[in-house]
Amino acid sequence: MLYVIHCTDKPDSAHVRAANRPAHLAYAETHRDILYIGGPTLSDDGNGMTGSVLIVDFENMAEAEEFATGDPYAQAGLFESVTIQPWKMVFAPK
Repeated sequence: MLYVIHCTDKPDSAHVRAANRPAHLAYAETHRDILYIGGPTLSDDGNGMTGSVLIVDFENMAEAEEFATGDPYAQAGLFESVTIQPWKMVFAPK
């Protein structure tokens, strides 16, 4: 089942994101088999990163939660909030 993981960064935490970005990307790479799509949300001007959105494929919510809590960004305390919801694809890129 697909799950959307939406994470919102804590205010003024760009330094935490920057310091942990290499580990976060390495973590994502080791989970490429379950990672459907992912990337940062951006500030209104498009210049700053404000959070993350990932769509992942797991058997159940517990696995999605385990993945989310294992992310180096989460381990570093970057996120103010994290929501995980089941997701159904209706439209896909051509």
